[in-house]
Amino acid sequence: MAATLRIQSDWSRALSRDEGEAWLSCRSPGKPTLYGSVTRRGLSSDGVPDIAASEGFVVKEVTKKSILISCPHENVSTKFLAPYTSFSRIHQKSVTCLDISSGGGLGVSTSTDGTMKIWQAANGEIRRLLEGHVYDVNCCRFFPSGLVVLSGGMDAQLKIWSAEDASCVVTFKGHKGGILDTAIVDRGRNVVSCSRDGSARLWDCGKSACLGIIADCGSPVNGIAVGTADSSLNLGTPEKPPSEREVGTEGKILLLAREDKKLQGVGLQSRQPVFLFIGSDAFNCCTFLSSTYILAGTQDGNIYQLDVRNTNAPIQVIHRSGAPVLSLLPYRDGFIASQGN
Repeated sequence: MAATLRIQSDWSRALSRDEGEAWLSCRSPGKPTLYGSVTRRGLSSDGVPDIAASEGFVVKEVTKKSILISCPHENVSTKFLAPYTSFSRIHQKSVTCLDISSGGGLGVSTSTDGTMKIWQAANGEIRRLLEGHVYDVNCCRFFPSGLVVLSGGMDAQLKIWSAEDASCVVTFKGHKGGILDTAIVDRGRNVVSCSRDGSARLWDCGKSACLGIIADCGSPVNGIAVGTADSSLNLGTPEKPPSEREVGTEGKILLLAREDKKLQGVGLQSRQPVFLFIGSDAFNCCTFLSSTYILAGTQDGNIYQLDVRNTNAPIQVIHRSGAPVLSLLPYRDGFIASQGN
């Protein structure tokens, strides 16, 4: 397991003034944590901060928006990026989920303050307050059009909202426990949800109806993802012909990140199991890197990369810290992971 180099979360603000200071730590499993600091001593002629590190740490590269710091003793280095924009007035408490519309113009987010809001991605200006769920809203995402939002809450309800006037146009009921994640199939005539009740359901948006239970796991399903399966993968055959209301489910595989330490693949149209992988702890999230490769993150900080054609052993297991892996997002040739630290 690699060493982890951290800097306090508001370091860019701490170093925005002369003699500003931010704290550093470097932790290797089984070893004492090394602590230090970085201090700003001024500005260079081209406006780049002059940053110095305390003993045991080395500042290798500084720009106006990033710092590359190494800890030679542990042979580890990390680049820290400052935010280009930050919005502090959208929610009063922690943000639990967010999404950006396909055009990049709007954001939607939920919070532990009990609200769900739509805002301008450029400046954070709040456009709409989406009210209708009872209790917490756990997940939210835009449809591909960018004009409609899908949300799921602890009230076991799935809702579809207009981003233009904040009206709730559809409410789905059927789950027996809080909804923990959602996925949109193709352009959005069908959507999938997963719940604390252990099931994943397929819904018809046009008829506001449940088209079927894709999987019933007997354990909470914390995260799901829908992707096109590799052509060599056997997705199984449906026991009965699919409804004409199912659109875009053929050739798709549904990933289920389960609380019982299992990552499961199920044929979206067939409802048949494709694979079952057992991890080190509860799986919180999953995503597709391609039709062949997938990622999944666990409560104890592991990120598993798997080949769906052979899930007997992972391609690699990434462990940067023991903090829970909360979300995963493909990005360029790699991915972005968020952890609970």
